[in-house]
Amino acid sequence: MRKKLLVAAVVALAALALVATAGCSRGGGDADKYPTKPINYLVVWDPGGQSDRAARDQQAPLEKALGQKIVIDYKVGGGGAVGWSEFTRAKPDGYSIVGTNLPTIITQPMLEDVGYKTEQLMPLVDFQFTPLVMAVTKDSPYKDLKSFVEAAKKNPGKMSVGGVALWSITHIMALELQKQFGIEIQFVPHSGSATLVTNWLGKHVDAAIFYTDNMVTQLEQGNALLIASEKKFPGLEQFPTSKEAGFNFVGGVSRGVALPAGSPDYAAKKLEKAFLDIANDPQVIATMKKEGFESRAMGSEALKKEIASQTEMYKAYLKDANISKK
Repeated sequence: MRKKLLVAAVVALAALALVATAGCSRGGGDADKYPTKPINYLVVWDPGGQSDRAARDQQAPLEKALGQKIVIDYKVGGGGAVGWSEFTRAKPDGYSIVGTNLPTIITQPMLEDVGYKTEQLMPLVDFQFTPLVMAVTKDSPYKDLKSFVEAAKKNPGKMSVGGVALWSITHIMALELQKQFGIEIQFVPHSGSATLVTNWLGKHVDAAIFYTDNMVTQLEQGNALLIASEKKFPGLEQFPTSKEAGFNFVGGVSRGVALPAGSPDYAAKKLEKAFLDIANDPQVIATMKKEGFESRAMGSEALKKEIASQTEMYKAYLKDANISKK
């Protein structure tokens, strides 16, 4: 009897092992088949802005690489915070991705309760970078940064500078302008660069802090007081760098995509490869350069290190600058 019971136990254990193996096989099958349905690509900025244009450019090649539809959706508000906050509650199954923006996804939750934390976004790739530009319209009385600062000193609190969002890099640059030059200006946040450019052209702000690609498209209407980069930006060499303008600040924004934290590794790897293949395409690189972008092809591991590095950098910077929650 004992022998029979022992044999039965062995058979039962073997059966359980087969079930477990079959389960693993099914998991592997899911990985092999992924994706099996459309993927939702969330854009948290205005339609027509950089993030939206990037998503639209990526849509067709992603569909070809993944064999599924890429559905672009929008959730705009709070300088991206509304969309990112909602996205963190999405099911982490590999079928929801969101456009990201560095350093905004770091600085926003660092300085304000915006409904999400940086670590709730699982970084996949960074594919694009644009330095900041401070610009005025061609008919503006301010022909350089010096004349703008002089006017701001004469009119404390009355000069306005438009930017993308509170606690974005555009806001931080505006705060740094006030700190370095001892001026008081109004920062006017917008829901994206498309709306910002429209208000800037309509003279609803005295100046705008936006990006190099905006300047490329607005060369006939605008004049850059400075480009916040260390070197002359290709195609915009006629404008001064920060240092040449007398401003000690370098900054810009990089764009990428993320999954909700906890998403399956097989989905992350397949999506990462698809995005990197697009980012490394010579035609994509050439188009980005022509439009005023710097192309990037930073994968998940490198991007995680970049986020960690920027987090420490901005912690130190914001503490040194005495910038805190308002």
